[in-house]
Amino acid sequence: MRLLRLIKILHVGFRFGLEEFFLGHERFRIIRPIVKLGLFWRPIHAPRGERLRLALEALGPIFVKFGQLLSTRRDLIPLDIADELAKLQDRVPPFPTAAALAALQREYGKPVQEVFAEFDMQPIASASVAQVHRAVLKDGRQAAVKILRPGIAPLISKDIALLYVGGGLIETLWSDGKRLKPREVVAEFEKHLADELDLMREAANASQLRRNFEGSDLLLVPEVFWDYCGTHVMVMEWMDGTPVSKMERLREQGINIPKLASAGVEIFFTQVFRDGFFHADMHPGNILVAPDGRYIALDFGIMGTLTDVDRNYLAQNFLAFFRRDYKRVAQAHIESGWAPRDTRVDEFESAIRAVCESAFDRPLKEISFGRVLMGLFQASRRFNVEIQPQLVLLQKTLLNIEGLGRELDPELDLWQTAKPYLERWMSEQIGWRGLVNALKTEAPNWAGILPQLPRLAHAALNRDHEGDLLRLRAEMTARERREQRRFWLLAVLLALVLLAQTLPWALLFLE
Repeated sequence: MRLLRLIKILHVGFRFGLEEFFLGHERFRIIRPIVKLGLFWRPIHAPRGERLRLALEALGPIFVKFGQLLSTRRDLIPLDIADELAKLQDRVPPFPTAAALAALQREYGKPVQEVFAEFDMQPIASASVAQVHRAVLKDGRQAAVKILRPGIAPLISKDIALLYVGGGLIETLWSDGKRLKPREVVAEFEKHLADELDLMREAANASQLRRNFEGSDLLLVPEVFWDYCGTHVMVMEWMDGTPVSKMERLREQGINIPKLASAGVEIFFTQVFRDGFFHADMHPGNILVAPDGRYIALDFGIMGTLTDVDRNYLAQNFLAFFRRDYKRVAQAHIESGWAPRDTRVDEFESAIRAVCESAFDRPLKEISFGRVLMGLFQASRRFNVEIQPQLVLLQKTLLNIEGLGRELDPELDLWQTAKPYLERWMSEQIGWRGLVNALKTEAPNWAGILPQLPRLAHAALNRDHEGDLLRLRAEMTARERREQRRFWLLAVLLALVLLAQTLPWALLFLE
């Protein structure tokens, strides 16, 4: 089955003329005439961006998601391709309405007319894994009904299997393969895709994010209607807003665009460092803007999580970058285990400085965080820095944030916007605020322990007394064993002396 899927990928690539993306490289110059001659039968008229989009749509959800990520990086790909790939964000061809109604029938066990007061047969959005219909509940509340694409799980399974094969080949054939841990990265991606295919998990993610930002003046998250949710169907509050990519419409509504761009950065760092729980699929198709200027988050299938240790080291790295303290960046990598313990700090510091120094004192439009990451990647090869699979989603999300910020406000300084927030967070973690917060956190535990201290102290003293008796008994037993060994040793020595004295007389008697 994997071989068949691989053949299909190659077939789709040739059918849409995607070989031109590889033949354009100078390394393949020699074989260009041969390939063109072999594919003379295939008419190619559509622009390259359209052909790439159609190929990704034909290959399925994983490839569509790849196209969505690329569409946010206008600094890395040509504009004609970025504009075409942007259509993948919410304009993936929908599946038939009959299939959607059948899925709802299976989920609820009754016709859709008996579940909802109104149900729009035409989907209002269609993505790589699911599509959304508008509905009205029996109590009059407006709702968005998300329905999983039929037959999507087996297709994703085949693509994941191919990715594992590709990861294995990278580890085997490339000298840097094992350091990059491609199969672990695929496993991380597979785990999050599995979560995305279970809409009950997505509903739980939405509910958690809503609690985290309850009362926030930055982000709105729709309410989940749990009574209508299942593995293949999710129903949540309908949210009215303007797509974040519709810049002219936002300006007409009086939205402060620079403030909106800055708020997006703050939302990202709040999710990562305050909560350790972040929306990891923040392309423009998943974000609306409310009339009051707040962001509206949609599509909660892919969420990232970070441990306290990860957050601490990430914050140290970010702050050190912002302060141009490259030595601290190098030390943090070594302390966290990302770089080997025997790495020379001064050499690592020098390599990081060479990559990052040029990124400061510039507006966002002149900085490509993607190129900075690539430069750091090249530098890390020399020092055997290991890829952290749990941070892959964070890196992807950060790239999305940069792409979104570049669209909203090219003058946005990502570093200066994030620095005050990170400094405040670090102060809350390790400064005097951190001590106060820790005391507040532990206070309920102390309230329960303090009344028990006399009893616990008495029990500990008894244990110590019993321990003393046991030790004394053990010492007496050990002393007895030593005395017994000494007695037997003396007996053996005495026997040897007697034997030595009687042996000559015995020999004489035998003569």
